[in-house]
Amino acid sequence: MSELPPNPNPLRIGVVLFPGFQALDVFGPVDCLNVLSWSHNLTLSLLSSTLDPVTTKAPISPVALGQSLVPTHTFATAPTLDLLLVPGGLGTRIPCPEISDAIAYIRATYPSLKYLVTVCTGSILASRAGVLDGKRATTNKMAWATTVAYPGVRVSAGIDVTFAWIGDVYGEEVARRNANGMEYTPHEDSRFDPFAELYGL
Repeated sequence: MSELPPNPNPLRIGVVLFPGFQALDVFGPVDCLNVLSWSHNLTLSLLSSTLDPVTTKAPISPVALGQSLVPTHTFATAPTLDLLLVPGGLGTRIPCPEISDAIAYIRATYPSLKYLVTVCTGSILASRAGVLDGKRATTNKMAWATTVAYPGVRVSAGIDVTFAWIGDVYGEEVARRNANGMEYTPHEDSRFDPFAELYGL
């Protein structure tokens, strides 16, 4: 794989973390960005209410296993960002102080962002922050009853939307090369949704 000339100005990416975030919603897109960083200058900040480890286990969850990530910044100390990734997960639907903090951060940061990417039920947080009116977003069909209460929610998958974003920002060739490097075939048709029929939507 030939390397592209490095961009002297990094693209600054942040990921919102909260108890009960969905691991795939974070790690899928972040892995795409890891591959992109081989040829492009990126920074990554993991953001939460505190610097304490944040678990994938929601406060009330039947899940026996969980993983934790250690934030690099709090919402109060977060650097200026170009892109904010908001994952979904069971935690988006459980009231807790960390969710309120995340919603407030999304609301405050949104006007200065170049890009906001929500994955799955992360769209619930962005909607509650008031930043999705009239916009397309991602969601999970199992959570449709929750998400339809908020305006502008549509469907996609985290890895697919990340590759679509890479294609828009860096070009289709870069997106294709990175997907090939991961041996992943992105769904490029945003209407591809086998779960709508499954859940009767």
